[in-house]
Amino acid sequence: MSPPPSGGDEVPAVNPILASVLSHANARGVFSKIEALPDRLRCHAKDCPEPAWYELAATGDVLTVRFATPDRWLSESIESDLMHFGDPIEELVEEELAELGWRGKVPAIKHFRDDAKLYTFESPLPAGLNADADVAAKFLFAYEAAFRSLGDVGGGDDDE
Repeated sequence: MSPPPSGGDEVPAVNPILASVLSHANARGVFSKIEALPDRLRCHAKDCPEPAWYELAATGDVLTVRFATPDRWLSESIESDLMHFGDPIEELVEEELAELGWRGKVPAIKHFRDDAKLYTFESPLPAGLNADADVAAKFLFAYEAAFRSLGDVGGGDDDE
């Protein structure tokens, strides 16, 4: 019996939007590792000192983009930057989306600790855009760019 395929380049029986975004994510090169799971893409944060990842998850016809980490201190470093700079996370993601050529209103980003004890920031893609792989990829990349610049996600400071 052969071992089951591991995540990476193939998406087994997955949402076709996720399969399309996978090729965009691999080409972009901003993630340390990409796992293709049946209902989501999990893209690990590059240069982050603690475990953290971005996900594009499909639940029925809804796509959700998220940043998650089990590390409380990493989450707090993000919160601290958001409080210090005073910019809502939605505006930061919106700015990154504008850089990628998308214009529109970013849905509210919820921040919570889930049942698996992951510190999570997430939002659904705007209604009516869940069938557009290019928009889904832009939201994933906008999350990556916005969170990379917050707290210790991008590697933090080396002066500690």
